[in-house]
Parts: sequence; C-alpha cells; structure tokens
Amino acid sequence: METYSFLRQLADSWGLLAMCVFFAGVVIWALLPGSRKGQEDAANIPFRHDDRPAPADRREP
Repeated sequence: METYSFLRQLADSWGLLAMCVFFAGVVIWALLPGSRKGQEDAANIPFRHDDRPAPADRREP
C-alpha cells in the first residue's frame, strides 16, 4: 500500500473519530454546570468599562 492511500484511510477512519470525540468533549465541557461563572465573565469583557476607561493602575496588558 502506498503512503498516500494509507494516510488517506487513516484520516478517513481514525481521524474522523478523533475529531468527533474532541468536538463532543468540548461541547460537554462547555455545558458543565461549574463553568457558568467563567462563561459569564468572558461574555461581559466588552462591557466592563462601558461608562469610563479603566484606571491606569488596573489596565490589563
């Protein structure tokens, strides 16, 4: 079997399975109840200093 055919069959079977397992893991991790605080914090990043700029000593790099 040539290298290309072997790699193509490997990607078609095990590669697809690995990507599906990874995707399912990310979805499950995102929906875990304990991750709500971090998700809300990340969702509110654009609105943290909506009315005025952050003080000079609290600016993030």
